[in-house]
Amino acid sequence: MLLSLARRSPRLAAVPLLASVACAQPPVEPRTEAPDAIRIVPSGDDRTVLVGGELFTVFRAHDEPAQPILYPVLGPGGRAMMRHYPFERAPGEATDHPHHRSLWFAHGAVDGHDFWHSTKSGDVIAFDGFLAVEGPDAHRTIRVRSRWVAAGGAVVCTDVRTLRFSATPSGDARFIDYAIELRASAGAVVFGDTKEGGMAFRVAPTLRLRGEVATGSIVDSAGRTGGDVWGKRAAWVAYSGRIDDEVVGVALFDHPANLRHPTFWHARDYGLLAANPFGAHDFSGVPEGTGDFTLEDGATLTLRYRFCFFRGDPVAAGVADHYETWTEEDER
Repeated sequence: MLLSLARRSPRLAAVPLLASVACAQPPVEPRTEAPDAIRIVPSGDDRTVLVGGELFTVFRAHDEPAQPILYPVLGPGGRAMMRHYPFERAPGEATDHPHHRSLWFAHGAVDGHDFWHSTKSGDVIAFDGFLAVEGPDAHRTIRVRSRWVAAGGAVVCTDVRTLRFSATPSGDARFIDYAIELRASAGAVVFGDTKEGGMAFRVAPTLRLRGEVATGSIVDSAGRTGGDVWGKRAAWVAYSGRIDDEVVGVALFDHPANLRHPTFWHARDYGLLAANPFGAHDFSGVPEGTGDFTLEDGATLTLRYRFCFFRGDPVAAGVADHYETWTEEDER
């Protein structure tokens, strides 16, 4: 399949975008399901997620370099919300930062190892298998374990990731709840003070604030906009702009129970959206090492996020309300 080839060769020549996405996925029947119905279809170690019978995203277990990712990610109306590079070449897309791989979690300073720039460092986050998910949400949940492996082969730590998919009854918003439980399973581990890391998404080129095709804007939960969002602490950050003929957007939510909530934001005008609780020095100018976090041997740290893909601008889409609903669900 074309995207399988693209994962092995980021230099894959340009191909018609819609055709390539279509041929990479299992056949999808015309929608006969409710707009918020979620279905997960196995395809080897990958998992295709359908919403209302339409493609939402694909969990890819064995990206190269090894790292579990989601690609593609389609918002309401089937619009591609992410940058396609380095998996494919598409018109108007920048080819910077090849380690920005659609939707992913990684960090650039873990006991001195760089899992953020895996394309250069050789440190990888290796998929280590699916875990059984039971209960009423099993049909809309993916749970996996991973090993953080240094270039020399040593396991630095492990994690368990739980991804839950949902949508509003109208289909105007789609959600990915992404929880990662970091485990010091090979001795104490330090997540270092650097901006290079976190829960991340690289947005579609038209959602950027700069570039030939850019139509985007950024806003955070405190009302800051544009470049003022970078390095600040906020409960959520949202990009929005035009894709095709419609205004759409993506927001990333930081859970109130997370370490150092509200988190720091590595949100750039060129299209990176990342929540990072560790990068205090780079973001706020405090002494180096202030943001270090030590996970003692055998201990765990759970970080929880929600991606919200929506129609309209953040106000019209009720992004703030979606955030409140998400956090209130845990209190019931």
